[in-house]
Amino acid sequence: MSERDLKNTNVTAIAPRASTRPPAHGAEDLRNPGVPLELDWIDEIRVNRSAAERRIDSLAGRRTVKKDWQAAWLLKAISLMDLTTLAGDDTEGRVRRLCAKARQPVRTDLLDALGARDLDVKAAAVCVYHAFVRTAVDALEGSGVEIAAVSTGFPAGHSPFETRLAEIGASVAAGATEIDIVVSRRHVLKADWRALYDEVAAFRKACGPAHLKAIIATGELGSIGKVGKASMTAMMAGADFIKTSTGMESVNATLPVSLIMMRMIREYHARTGFKIGFKPAGGIAEAKTALAYLILLKEELGADWMTPKLFRFGASRLLGDIERQLEHHATGRYSAANRHPMG
Repeated sequence: MSERDLKNTNVTAIAPRASTRPPAHGAEDLRNPGVPLELDWIDEIRVNRSAAERRIDSLAGRRTVKKDWQAAWLLKAISLMDLTTLAGDDTEGRVRRLCAKARQPVRTDLLDALGARDLDVKAAAVCVYHAFVRTAVDALEGSGVEIAAVSTGFPAGHSPFETRLAEIGASVAAGATEIDIVVSRRHVLKADWRALYDEVAAFRKACGPAHLKAIIATGELGSIGKVGKASMTAMMAGADFIKTSTGMESVNATLPVSLIMMRMIREYHARTGFKIGFKPAGGIAEAKTALAYLILLKEELGADWMTPKLFRFGASRLLGDIERQLEHHATGRYSAANRHPMG
């Protein structure tokens, strides 16, 4: 393929389209209300997978952080985590232990050694099934940690529509401040963007004051182009975040897919003025991988997105490895994983 062909087939993946409307007044500080569905905009989205993969392959050779800078970035990563337990054998006790970990994710002796005791490091949220929302609310009272509930027939999304709406309402009534919904993959696979838009818009309305994180389930969509179109449709429908995966698909978050979703966020912001959050989830278990995501985020969306309001890691194992890296930085020795239990 010639350079000209590459440029022509990768318009959306390389740069956002010019804005067709001025950014809404004050939109930088407002929640995304959604915009009318523009099918022409969706149809024009093109993604060149090989170009996206080359962009990611170049990342490690161009960007790295070491020593004190690495420790600082890893502490930042902890503050961006949704600590998650979504197992069939979850109990109230396990959820309470996870909430305690969210309140104090790093041992105090390590924080002292790093000179970080005064930073008030804590996780961004705890993510649980609806049955454990009240447990999390009680355990996190006064902490400032958000309570996220997975909803709408998680993880497959095949429950009756009315049941999915009711599940959202029940979780919000129980105290959830964020709702992680799953979209109907069949709408994406059939390229029925109107059906997807209407579904997410209804979920957004049911969320009320709770923020909606739309799980695109990227590993089940068949093509990276559909990832871009589904992401844009969800944002048009009013999603506050777009999220890669449930964590239960055979393929979950990857850096190339995350690049495409970040580019969609960048384009949506350029055209509407509204900032949408991004959450990679599933399979992110190592500190070095988290650093790669943060570097990509900063390069693609800028420092404004490096806050819990606009970026989250969906993680259940990542925190343990980050704690091990922080202990190595403080002491020069790697510790056993059991020194950093999740709860």
